[in-house]
Amino acid sequence: MDQKQIVKQVIDFHKSTFTNSYNAIVMLQDQTEKMMNTFLSQASWVPQDLRKVVGDWVATYKKGREEFKDSVDDNFRRLEEYFSTADKPQTKTKQQ
Repeated sequence: MDQKQIVKQVIDFHKSTFTNSYNAIVMLQDQTEKMMNTFLSQASWVPQDLRKVVGDWVATYKKGREEFKDSVDDNFRRLEEYFSTADKPQTKTKQQ
Protein backbone atom coordinates (compact mmCIF):
# COMPACT_ATOMS: atom_id res chain seq x y z
CA MET A 1 0.00 0.00 0.00
CA ASP A 2 1.18 3.49 -0.81
CA GLN A 3 2.66 5.40 2.13
CA LYS A 4 0.74 8.55 1.21
CA GLN A 5 -2.52 6.61 1.29
CA ILE A 6 -1.64 5.21 4.72
CA VAL A 7 -0.89 8.71 6.03
CA LYS A 8 -4.22 9.98 4.67
CA GLN A 9 -6.06 7.12 6.36
CA VAL A 10 -4.31 7.87 9.66
CA ILE A 11 -5.24 11.56 9.37
CA ASP A 12 -8.85 10.67 8.56
CA PHE A 13 -8.96 8.31 11.54
CA HIS A 14 -7.64 10.98 13.91
CA LYS A 15 -10.02 13.58 12.49
CA SER A 16 -12.97 11.24 12.90
CA THR A 17 -11.91 10.30 16.42
CA PHE A 18 -11.55 13.95 17.39
CA THR A 19 -14.93 14.86 15.91
CA ASN A 20 -16.71 12.01 17.70
CA SER A 21 -15.03 12.81 21.01
CA TYR A 22 -15.77 16.51 20.63
CA ASN A 23 -19.43 15.81 19.88
CA ALA A 24 -19.69 13.59 22.97
CA ILE A 25 -18.19 16.33 25.14
CA VAL A 26 -20.58 18.90 23.65
CA MET A 27 -23.54 16.66 24.42
CA LEU A 28 -22.33 16.20 28.01
CA GLN A 29 -21.77 19.93 28.50
CA ASP A 30 -25.15 20.82 26.98
CA GLN A 31 -26.91 18.32 29.23
CA THR A 32 -25.08 19.71 32.26
CA GLU A 33 -26.12 23.22 31.23
CA LYS A 34 -29.77 22.14 30.99
CA MET A 35 -29.62 20.54 34.45
CA MET A 36 -28.01 23.67 35.90
CA ASN A 37 -30.62 25.92 34.31
CA THR A 38 -33.41 23.71 35.67
CA PHE A 39 -31.87 23.87 39.13
CA LEU A 40 -31.43 27.64 38.98
CA SER A 41 -34.99 28.19 37.78
CA GLN A 42 -36.35 26.18 40.71
CA ALA A 43 -34.01 27.58 43.36
CA SER A 44 -35.60 30.89 44.29
CA TRP A 45 -32.93 31.49 46.93
CA VAL A 46 -30.15 31.85 44.31
CA PRO A 47 -29.38 35.55 43.76
CA GLN A 48 -29.83 37.01 40.28
CA ASP A 49 -26.15 38.04 40.19
CA LEU A 50 -25.10 34.41 40.57
CA ARG A 51 -27.45 33.39 37.78
CA LYS A 52 -25.83 36.01 35.53
CA VAL A 53 -22.35 34.76 36.44
CA VAL A 54 -23.37 31.20 35.57
CA GLY A 55 -24.85 32.38 32.26
CA ASP A 56 -21.65 34.29 31.42
CA TRP A 57 -19.58 31.25 32.37
CA VAL A 58 -21.63 29.00 30.08
CA ALA A 59 -21.29 31.47 27.19
CA THR A 60 -17.53 31.67 27.74
CA TYR A 61 -16.95 27.93 27.70
CA LYS A 62 -19.16 27.54 24.62
CA LYS A 63 -17.16 30.21 22.83
CA GLY A 64 -13.89 28.58 23.93
CA ARG A 65 -14.89 25.12 22.77
CA GLU A 66 -16.04 26.48 19.39
CA GLU A 67 -12.75 28.33 18.94
CA PHE A 68 -10.86 25.16 19.86
CA LYS A 69 -12.90 23.12 17.36
CA ASP A 70 -12.34 25.72 14.63
CA SER A 71 -8.61 25.69 15.32
CA VAL A 72 -8.37 21.90 15.19
CA ASP A 73 -10.50 21.76 12.02
CA ASP A 74 -8.30 24.41 10.41
CA ASN A 75 -5.17 22.45 11.25
CA PHE A 76 -6.66 19.20 9.90
CA ARG A 77 -7.53 21.10 6.71
CA ARG A 78 -3.95 22.37 6.43
CA LEU A 79 -2.60 18.88 7.00
CA GLU A 80 -4.87 17.46 4.31
CA GLU A 81 -3.84 20.23 1.90
CA TYR A 82 -0.17 19.53 2.61
CA PHE A 83 -0.51 15.86 1.77
CA SER A 84 -2.76 16.50 -1.23
CA THR A 85 -0.12 18.81 -2.74
CA ALA A 86 2.52 16.18 -2.01
CA ASP A 87 0.58 13.84 -4.34
CA LYS A 88 0.88 16.15 -7.32
CA PRO A 89 4.01 15.79 -9.41
CA GLN A 90 6.19 18.84 -9.36
CA THR A 91 6.89 20.43 -12.71
CA LYS A 92 10.40 21.42 -13.51
CA THR A 93 10.99 24.92 -14.74
CA LYS A 94 13.45 25.59 -17.48
CA GLN A 95 16.31 27.84 -16.63
CA GLN A 96 17.26 30.26 -19.34
